[in-house]
Amino acid sequence: MLKKTDGKLPKSKFFQISSILDTIWFFISVVVLYVIDLAPLAIAVPAAYGIYTTFGWVYGTRLLKRKGIPDSPKDMVIPAKYIAYSQSFSLIFFGLCLLVLSSPWLTILQ
Repeated sequence: MLKKTDGKLPKSKFFQISSILDTIWFFISVVVLYVIDLAPLAIAVPAAYGIYTTFGWVYGTRLLKRKGIPDSPKDMVIPAKYIAYSQSFSLIFFGLCLLVLSSPWLTILQ
């Protein structure tokens, strides 16, 4: 969505809801690491998401500081480098989730 709008924040309800879910999912991932006893490979999923989010906040803030942080969220433009970072992670994370889901059927991982 951000690529279509050239980094401008979309005004759609879908974007707002997905942004809230993304933030909530970070906290759920952190809690899962401590509460649920996961298989060693499965631990990689919430750990990767937590690392991605934490580094994303730092990286995004640094990129915004270079351009100058706007006074209003309406004026904010997400840098193209951050969009590329997010897209790259989403592809790798999708592959990781598929690997974890299919691991019971893969004899290589056992």
